[in-house]
Amino acid sequence: MFQMSKLYHNFHHTKNSVFSFVFLLPLFLLLLLACNGFSVFYINLSVPAKTSPEPANLLPEILPGDKPVKKLSSSSVMYAVKEENPSLNLKTHLSLLQNPNISMVLKPKKQPHRFSPQTLKALQLRTTKTAKGFTFSTKLRAFFQNSNCKLRFFMTWISSLHSLSHRELLVIESVFKSNPKACLVIVSTSLDSPKGNAVLKPFLNMGFNLITVSPDFGSIFKHTYAETWFNRLKTGNINPGEVSLGQNLSNLLRLVLLYKYGGVYIDTDVIVLKSFNNLSNVIGAQSMKIETKTWSRLNNAVLIFDKHHPLLYKFIQEFALTFDGNKWGHNGPYLVSRVVGRVTNGPEFNFTVLPPPAFYPVDWSRIRSLFRGPNNRIQSDWLRRKLEQIRRQSYTVHLWNRQSKDVRVEEGSIVHHIISDCCIFCNISTSSL
Repeated sequence: MFQMSKLYHNFHHTKNSVFSFVFLLPLFLLLLLACNGFSVFYINLSVPAKTSPEPANLLPEILPGDKPVKKLSSSSVMYAVKEENPSLNLKTHLSLLQNPNISMVLKPKKQPHRFSPQTLKALQLRTTKTAKGFTFSTKLRAFFQNSNCKLRFFMTWISSLHSLSHRELLVIESVFKSNPKACLVIVSTSLDSPKGNAVLKPFLNMGFNLITVSPDFGSIFKHTYAETWFNRLKTGNINPGEVSLGQNLSNLLRLVLLYKYGGVYIDTDVIVLKSFNNLSNVIGAQSMKIETKTWSRLNNAVLIFDKHHPLLYKFIQEFALTFDGNKWGHNGPYLVSRVVGRVTNGPEFNFTVLPPPAFYPVDWSRIRSLFRGPNNRIQSDWLRRKLEQIRRQSYTVHLWNRQSKDVRVEEGSIVHHIISDCCIFCNISTSSL
């Protein structure tokens, strides 16, 4: 009897335990599910650390033959990327807890670029006429026919008349000092004015062949790849980018002018040292590869080409098809480097790449050394040897205004001697340069 009572008691206890377990099991499962769900949502909804988007490529491009550019230090705001990967991989971290009132458009419809009123006015397709009704092209043809030029020089001035300094006037003097029978065309709106003509009148009084003409882009670019590009720019279908539009128009303008008329183009910070009569279809290297003694980068500050030269055609085509207004130099020095790096210099093209001493005897990174006078005998000997080398080997000296415009010309410096060699009026104070 006692054993039966004990069994009954055990059975009752077990039944209560089973019922308790069955009753608590759903609560346990719900609790387990809630914990698991909390951990999952916690991981996905955590706010990531604030990151900065990858910045734009503001460094010079990597061209054929250049050494790869290493990534800058983490403290810098710029990174170097290869030119063949121009598009940026911008990583945007989107929070799952975004505001529901903010709509997200993954592929927005491309809208035409809107220009400022000043830029739009400058891009208007207008016909520049003189008092006699001449257009840009007829004015140039008449100038060349009446001047009996032995060589045609072209320059562009996209800034205001107020920005024209003694340095640019010295460049004009140097052109005529070395090439007195040449014609010089300055394509500029500000200089093609009564005040601009007054500034340049001393050259005309000396009998030099000089003319200023306002640019009529629509007329100049007509029947070239530049025409299509310019029309797309005016209608807002090309983003001009962050680089000065005037600078890029100048890059294109020089190519089309030489293609249509032939001759020499020089920048307004390039001093001419010698006659160009013996140069034809020439472009200059800015830097060379020491190991192979071949060019690593070209520049477009000095260009000498015949009319309708096929390489100029390729340059204009490259500009129109690969324009990028956000990368400095992409449509200028790097453009000519890209094209020349691709073409084969055979009978079809027939051009010469001159080494750096011809047009760029001093690189932009060391240009300030030409403005400094000697402080001791060692510096004096170096300046003398360098000056002799430039006089012997160079046709021009590029002053690289971006790096030297605020540098004072010191007495006895190389630039001081070059001014004495190249001036015509020679009434310019070196301090004003």
